[in-house]
Amino acid sequence: MTDTTAAAVLSERQGHILIVTINRPEARNAVNAAVHVGIGTALEDAENDPEIRVVIITGAGDKSFCAGADLVAVSRGEMLFPADKAQQAWGFAGMVAHPISKPIIAAVNGFAFGGGCEIALMSDIVVASENAQFGLPEVKVGLFAAAGGAFRIARQLPQKLAMEHLLTGDPFDAATAHRYGFANRVVAPAELMPTAIALAEKIAANAPLSVQVSKRVALGIHEGRIASDAAAWEANTLERNMLMRSEDAREGPLAFAQKRKPEWKAR
Repeated sequence: MTDTTAAAVLSERQGHILIVTINRPEARNAVNAAVHVGIGTALEDAENDPEIRVVIITGAGDKSFCAGADLVAVSRGEMLFPADKAQQAWGFAGMVAHPISKPIIAAVNGFAFGGGCEIALMSDIVVASENAQFGLPEVKVGLFAAAGGAFRIARQLPQKLAMEHLLTGDPFDAATAHRYGFANRVVAPAELMPTAIALAEKIAANAPLSVQVSKRVALGIHEGRIASDAAAWEANTLERNMLMRSEDAREGPLAFAQKRKPEWKAR
């Protein structure tokens, strides 16, 4: 792990729990290549370490869990993925196409937008701070929720509500997430990590192999892949490749970086 990666993602063991923190509060914990490698490596370490039974993922600070892809970096032409092909296969943030047997709890402190929401969608359990907000605003910047969000939100929320949030890009708050069944717990900010840790400890107290088998069977995980996701990922990749060649896909991040209203051309 490079120094840059180590700074971008922090890992801390607490008994049988691995706490993974996206550590870019100055960038609202947005995901760049260093975050991708840091999270992906932490998940690999957790999966291969029998002493780790539960993973908690959170963001540094109290304002943003993860603001998604670093669009400012994208506008500068930077890659959000590492050069290593095996690490690329983990998907956005080193996580969204990287299912592991160990349960993952997202402790959502503040905004979880775009890729941040997709990290929550990939997590098994969500504990949210009262100030948390979730959303997939990609359509507002000429992109789409290509890190699993477009198909996972339609599975995890009632379909009509999912489509409203997916197509408008409008967020939903923590109370609404709880009402939708998307958040397991909503707590005061000071209680976020204690609640997530208590839940993790309750899971970690169970037979670890039983917990891991239960997760694999529930989600259909086999050899590090979720078989039922294969067709969705294939369609996702085809659509993304076409969209990213459009003028609008270049205009959206540029307008975001320049803090102006985008001028859509539908081409």
